[in-house]
Amino acid sequence: QMQLVESGGGLVQAGGSLRLSCAASGRTFSNYAMGWFRQAPGKEREFVAAIAWSTGSTRYADSVKGRFTISRDNAKNTGSLQMNSLKPEDTAVYYCASGPSPYSDSTTYRYWGQGTHVTVSS
Repeated sequence: QMQLVESGGGLVQAGGSLRLSCAASGRTFSNYAMGWFRQAPGKEREFVAAIAWSTGSTRYADSVKGRFTISRDNAKNTGSLQMNSLKPEDTAVYYCASGPSPYSDSTTYRYWGQGTHVTVSS
């Protein structure tokens, strides 16, 4: 089993920034890809970003490309999502997840955190 705990959510004004963190414990974090997903009220969970465990290659949803940056520190068993130029439509619960590959399909991820709330005011 792997446990994932997100932190860093909060309330921010449009145009502002937040940095989300994901702390992993249990299984070896460096053997898994990491992804971030989000779910807004009344909407389905959607892919935000993912990073491979070995190459560090990344992929992003079009809606966040150029504004969000995903990173990881395998030595510290942590991952991050730097979110800049935030928009009200970025408001959601953000989830950290780990799985075998950095896919955008949430069903491929095996372990999930409990989520952290991000609210962007206009």
